[in-house]
Amino acid sequence: MERTSGTDRRTNIVDAAIEIIASHGIKAMTHRAVDALLELPTGSTSYYFRTRHALIDAIAHHIVATSRSDFEASGLTVSAGRDHENLARDIALSLDGTLAHRTQQLIARTALSIELPSDSPLHAALATSVFSRPNAVALFRALGTDDPETAAADFVSLCEGLIFDRVVGARSLDGLRAGTDASIDQLAHALDTYLRGALTRW
Repeated sequence: MERTSGTDRRTNIVDAAIEIIASHGIKAMTHRAVDALLELPTGSTSYYFRTRHALIDAIAHHIVATSRSDFEASGLTVSAGRDHENLARDIALSLDGTLAHRTQQLIARTALSIELPSDSPLHAALATSVFSRPNAVALFRALGTDDPETAAADFVSLCEGLIFDRVVGARSLDGLRAGTDASIDQLAHALDTYLRGALTRW
């Protein structure tokens, strides 16, 4: 299994744990399984993450950090009066990139979110680990909507649904590959429909 050179041991362990969850399910994710996948001496993962809870916590924070880094790298900006079709296209490109490069993270996030109690701090961290509602509020405020908080909350729900559908929902059966024009068009159409309606409603 290839690992990016130069990454620290903790990151490698977290990435391996995510891969195990995505490929074999949450119950398969044990410290011993991570050691085996990385060909590390038994006990190596436990040295860095003493408990299962600590490892799950690291996974959640890793997904958050990746999302933040991706958003900053996207360079996505919104200004008042921007055309909703072009904005939808830019956001679709970002979502498509997430689907192309972070499928394992998305699957692991879903599996962990289902397992963790809804009142768990880790559940809250995972629930907000991919899409930022504050960033969405800023987007709709810049677009001039009267109720940016509601528009943002609904928009995040839409994005969550689009991603879920493509990863494990009905559209995961359609053979639509991330990184293709068809993939971007599918996402952009749904996003533009919402943006157009939101700008009319709010």
